[in-house]
Amino acid sequence: MRIAYDVVTVLAALLAGFSGTVLLMRADWIVKALTDYRVPPAWWTPLGLAKAAGAVGLLAGLFVPVVGVPAAVGLLVYFTGAAITVARAKWYSHIPFPLVYAAPVAAALVLGLAS
Repeated sequence: MRIAYDVVTVLAALLAGFSGTVLLMRADWIVKALTDYRVPPAWWTPLGLAKAAGAVGLLAGLFVPVVGVPAAVGLLVYFTGAAITVARAKWYSHIPFPLVYAAPVAAALVLGLAS
C-alpha cells in the first residue's frame, strides 16, 4: 500500500506542479482558458502559487503526513472550485480538465489515510 501511495502522490504533485507552473508562466493556452472562464488576471498569480504550494505540500506529506493531508484537501477544494468556475462560464465540455487533476490528489488522500 505504501508504494501505491508514494507513486500516486508523486503523480498528483507533478500534475499540480505542472498546472501551477504553466499558470505562473502565463502559457497562452491557460491564459485564453482563464479569460474565457472570466477569471480576473489579478487572481492568476495567487492561484498558480496555491497549486504550486499544494504540490510541495503533497511531496512533503510523504515524509510528514500531517502536511500532506491538508495539502491534498486544499488541492481538492481548489480543483472543485475550478470545475465550478468552468461550469459557471458555461464551458461544460471543459469540466473534465480540473477533475483530471483532482483525481490523483483524491487517490493520494485516500491511500494516505488508509496507510
